[in-house]
Amino acid sequence: MDAQTLGGGFTEPAIQSAHAFRSVMEVMARPGTIQDISGAEPPSPLSRAAGCILLTLCDADTPVYLAGETDTAEIRAWIAFHTGAPLMGPSHAMFAVGTWEALAPLSAYQIGTSEYPDRSATLIVESSSLDGEATLKGPGIKDQASLNLPELAAFQANQAKFPLGLDFYFTCGDQLAALPRSTEVS
Repeated sequence: MDAQTLGGGFTEPAIQSAHAFRSVMEVMARPGTIQDISGAEPPSPLSRAAGCILLTLCDADTPVYLAGETDTAEIRAWIAFHTGAPLMGPSHAMFAVGTWEALAPLSAYQIGTSEYPDRSATLIVESSSLDGEATLKGPGIKDQASLNLPELAAFQANQAKFPLGLDFYFTCGDQLAALPRSTEVS
């Protein structure tokens, strides 16, 4: 293994993972909120924010799907070394990471079942910007919030399936935002 594979994880795991976990949970609880997150230095093209999410939420029991340009030998080795997460196809993944285009089609991912709605995938969408025009309403939002979304129809269709559906994290460099399946998008 090379230095890139062995490095890039949390240098102070107890402190950095606690901060990252709080940020990851905070943005999911408050859709449209953008937070800075740091601590991970994953191989390119994986963003620091996406790396932090993977380090924080994935382990040997959390299948991950790498879509498009994120599916490299370096990123595969980095995830294996730092999390032990198995790499799977989209239909078996609990987390998937890539650009919006690379993650398509959304129908390839698990949306949960009526007995176990929590058995759905969470997509980590690498974005060029998080500030945006889409209006968000729902749990965790006082009046309304906004977020840069690649399209509206897919998120509206996803919300219509609630309590089933996908949850989303959006990353841009060291910034993070989230869109849970319960959020209305217009």
